[in-house]
Amino acid sequence: MSSPLPFSHPPGSAERGSTGRRVLIVGGGTAGITVAARLRRAGVTQVTVLEPSATHWYQPLWTLVGGGRARLESTRRPEARVMPEGVNWVRDAAIGVDPGTRTVITAAGREIGYDFLVMAPGIQLNWQGVPGMAETVGRDGVSSNYAPEHAPHTWDLIRELRSGTAVFTQPTGPFKCGGAPQKIAYLAADHWRRQGRLSDIRIVLVIPDPAIFKAPTWVPLLERVAGRYGIEVLLQSEMTAIDGARRQLTIQDNAAGEKQVLSYDLLHTVPPQSAPDWVKASPLADPASPFGYVEADRRTLIHPRHPNVFALGDAANLPTSKTGAAIRKQAAVLVANLLAAMDGRPPVSAYDGYTSCPLVTARDRMLLAEFDYDLRPTPTVPVIDTLKERWDMWLLKRYGLPALYWHGMLKGRM
Repeated sequence: MSSPLPFSHPPGSAERGSTGRRVLIVGGGTAGITVAARLRRAGVTQVTVLEPSATHWYQPLWTLVGGGRARLESTRRPEARVMPEGVNWVRDAAIGVDPGTRTVITAAGREIGYDFLVMAPGIQLNWQGVPGMAETVGRDGVSSNYAPEHAPHTWDLIRELRSGTAVFTQPTGPFKCGGAPQKIAYLAADHWRRQGRLSDIRIVLVIPDPAIFKAPTWVPLLERVAGRYGIEVLLQSEMTAIDGARRQLTIQDNAAGEKQVLSYDLLHTVPPQSAPDWVKASPLADPASPFGYVEADRRTLIHPRHPNVFALGDAANLPTSKTGAAIRKQAAVLVANLLAAMDGRPPVSAYDGYTSCPLVTARDRMLLAEFDYDLRPTPTVPVIDTLKERWDMWLLKRYGLPALYWHGMLKGRM
């Protein structure tokens, strides 16, 4: 392997103080860019982002792409445009980390040294995790809003369906954007209602959890939404196989220990998810996580065994929903604690588990679910009752939040 990059001095030899320490951020997605921007605004000069992709995606809008309410083109920017000024971008992929020597190994065979490491590599979509999923997604009546190449196809399938059975599934285990599997079901149902087809279409929503939503406050609200559309909600159930040739799927009822084979005309599926494989195999993975997520203190976001390593975002093993809103709060806490560590001080900030899930319930209505580690409501929008389906909340989802993302969050301003 080549000598350490991008800084040649050995670990620990950087100047004292926050401006002289080498910070390496693994991942240039939402979490990585937000942290990089905040560090630069705080005056940290030696910041490197390791990210292979040339495109940066605003993924929360993919549900609206699949529901015919947004264009895919509006969800992407060149990665170079969102990279903060003064940050060293290494366009390569991480494949390993050695916290002992303070280096990250890349796919190109480079070793990048660091004094402080921020792990934000994102999440891995395991399309092979359900037999038949990888072979059928994008064809055989199957789509998924969890990939940009498939989200537009979801809308094609919804528009073309006149009658039959539409199935929407959610995977077992942690996954990003916890409300997305059911939001597309509501968008589809609302479209079919407006087209006068709803009575001709059986809609099945498969959820592995004991309730329709993780936070109890929103459970009765979403049950009413599902009931309004006549959606059959199968709780404590999961899809275990897809047969595209027959257009059938197998559903396991985990409560009753029974299986059923269901024929479908449209299937929107969400792949099982985990930390990237290299993270699972690394010394930074949480031994308590069967999905290989990075170990981190739930309050300080500091790795408990490697105090110069921090983690946030989808790859961090934090007991909260994996959303962009969670990352926004995590980034502020992480940067404050990282700056303190650079100056030899203890952590100064704590993350309370805040996350937010904009629950689109129709083509022009939305509920806003905001809650903390204890699943208690933590509303941040003044005056407005976000427990009601609202048109102004839909405008926030469609237009307000993307603008705040591109021009605020990724700039380190919020």
